[in-house]
Amino acid sequence: MNNSKKLFISIRDFEISIIAGQIDEQNNVELLEKSFLQIEGINENKISDLEKITNLIKRNILLVEEKINHTFKDLIVILDNFEISFLNLCGFKKLNGTQVSKENITFIINSLKSCVDEFEENKKILYIFNSKYFLDKKKLDNLPIGLFGNFYSHELSFNLINNNDFKNLENIFKECNLKINKILIGIFIKGSLINDIYPKIDTFFYIEIKEKNSQIFYVENNVIKYEQKFNFGTQIIINDISKITSFGNETVKNIISENKNIYQISDKELLEEKYFNDRQYRKIKKNLIAKIAEARINELSEIFYIKNINLKNLLKETNVIFLEINDQKHYDCFNHLYKKSFAFNKKYDVKIVKKQTIDQTINKANNIVQFGFKNEAIPVTKSRKSFFSRIFEKIFNQ
Repeated sequence: MNNSKKLFISIRDFEISIIAGQIDEQNNVELLEKSFLQIEGINENKISDLEKITNLIKRNILLVEEKINHTFKDLIVILDNFEISFLNLCGFKKLNGTQVSKENITFIINSLKSCVDEFEENKKILYIFNSKYFLDKKKLDNLPIGLFGNFYSHELSFNLINNNDFKNLENIFKECNLKINKILIGIFIKGSLINDIYPKIDTFFYIEIKEKNSQIFYVENNVIKYEQKFNFGTQIIINDISKITSFGNETVKNIISENKNIYQISDKELLEEKYFNDRQYRKIKKNLIAKIAEARINELSEIFYIKNINLKNLLKETNVIFLEINDQKHYDCFNHLYKKSFAFNKKYDVKIVKKQTIDQTINKANNIVQFGFKNEAIPVTKSRKSFFSRIFEKIFNQ
């Protein structure tokens, strides 16, 4: 049995997860120890208190290492709340009837990478993906190495992180005597898991609605090309219901958790007296709760994508939307409303997905570290030639 152990740290909205796992011969991860910490020192996707968060992580890594009697030298970081930039660029090569070669593609990748390095000097490239290929204006599904043509264009998608954020992460784990083996982005893992379940769907939107924030990202040809975050989530629906019915937020949450498929409940059915506690009972139809929620959910679907100017051109590329509602009880209550609103008169194919488990996240992260991403492009660094090599090259290539 493979006794290798790995350390994973996931930094999410309000929580840091420290997970130690053991890798078996089939490259599966058995979770040995988990530690979940409330975030201190990160505000608005930025590390605001480096010392506080370093001490918090360092202290809890030591506790995990003590429990499993193992000292780690490196780790895999999964980021869910740092600002990641997405940049899509296209390069080309004139072929004049010759074949597309590996060297042609390497030239384009290296040239575009150099441009990004030059113009995005405050950011670091995390990943580069092959996105689209065109040979004589004809779109191809795969790299056209060996095909003949006159003009080849190649689109790449770059994912970048701010240099300061990257350096802060490096310094945090350096203080813990750990080296970062790999940085993975949470939405990359979500996209890869979707591809495992729906291998024939390679272009889609993914909307995740949490309690206090949400996000949408766009995947094209299994490459994430756009992401947008929103500072509101299911709590906004709770607030609406609370405001109109005069119930407190906790009471509204109880009503939601105890009433599945509220949209389908008879419009004559009333809320039970137990929800009023010591207040005077009022006749409030459960159907009113559904109508309040429906109005807000309709608005959310418009904000996320239907009237989102940033997605105007992307919406023409696919009608598939994967929708994840983090709060299962909230979804159980309003599932019909979400499906109806986000389908937008059946124009979009809405597929509901469950929140991924820690086991799924860690196993997929480990798999990506071992085998890489689909469509990942690796720049080639040319070795420096010696003085004599350059002289001989000039002589014999004349």
